[in-house]
Amino acid sequence: MRKKTEIIRRGEEITENFIKYLDVHITEVVSGKDEEFKEINQIAQDLFITHKHLSETIKAETGYSPCYFYDNKIIEKAKTMLCETDKTISQIANIFTYDPSNFSKFFKKQTGITPKVYRMSVKKITESKNSEL
Repeated sequence: MRKKTEIIRRGEEITENFIKYLDVHITEVVSGKDEEFKEINQIAQDLFITHKHLSETIKAETGYSPCYFYDNKIIEKAKTMLCETDKTISQIANIFTYDPSNFSKFFKKQTGITPKVYRMSVKKITESKNSEL
């Protein structure tokens, strides 16, 4: 029984380390410290495990693939930038190392709306709340 508990704990540790790694890595890409996003196999290497082991562990622990978390973290950061900065969508796409049209397609695939529509809808909500005060 003890061995099973150790396996579960290690899976949780791998998942937690992966999520933390993504947060740091995406921040470094956005800030310009890293030039481009790493592939999952490169991240696994940095975490000192195989790509297969990382993928299987993340899937077993969460029900989702590592790419799911990677994409969601990128979208979270992009949404923040769309709401909190005056950067153009093209500038934000370039920061995320995307061609602007590919970034818009990626964003829409993940959220169901384009970055422009997202920004406009958040702006409307913010203006509506401010006018109520």
